[in-house]
Amino acid sequence: MEQANQEKKLKLYSHWISSCSCRIRIALNLKGLEYQYIPVNLKEGEQFSPEFQKLNPIGYVPVLVDGDIVISDSFAIFMYLEEKYPQHPLLPSDLQKKALNIQAANIVCSSIQPFQNLAAQKYIAEKVGPDEATPWVKHHIEKGFEALEKLLKNHAGRYATGDEVFMADLFLAPQVHAAINRFTVDMAKYPLLARLNEAYSEIPQFQNAMPENQPDTPSTPSTRALFNFKLVD
Repeated sequence: MEQANQEKKLKLYSHWISSCSCRIRIALNLKGLEYQYIPVNLKEGEQFSPEFQKLNPIGYVPVLVDGDIVISDSFAIFMYLEEKYPQHPLLPSDLQKKALNIQAANIVCSSIQPFQNLAAQKYIAEKVGPDEATPWVKHHIEKGFEALEKLLKNHAGRYATGDEVFMADLFLAPQVHAAINRFTVDMAKYPLLARLNEAYSEIPQFQNAMPENQPDTPSTPSTRALFNFKLVD
């Protein structure tokens, strides 16, 4: 019986430090959905294995498996979860607020995160110089954070778009966490995002999804720091 329940459970192919995976871990937690965590070791190149590329040909995490359905890309996974599992809605019904959430999420997933992922950092390190990858990342994080501060200024409440947690918060929380802990971005320049980060720190479903709390998180701080140095995302 236990094996049958395990087979029916959602499966999430994830990596502890991946901000894209973290978004989905938060969504699953908020919706109260049990899932099997399947680690993909990016440091060892498991994302390029034939087995994983059958799930996602581009070789990125996360990947969600729901029975016979396989979905990659965190934005697509989020929308799938929102429609199939409507408990605890993560998109507001108000059209303007819904559009605001999607816009904020898109700034993170299209204008910030791609510039900090493994492929981008390695390319910059190899083609420009090994000391240029982190400044490259910080430039794009700060550019995106400046835009988010302006976008959310007149809409934020306790959370990004009011007093309820919605999509924007799920995309912001891992990105701010990465900015602080991996790229030493000065959050004093972004008071709204810093305040939101404090609010997220009080939500168990957010904190349980954070990189330091995953099954595949390295056990020592020095090993975790090595992942940052190795340009893993």
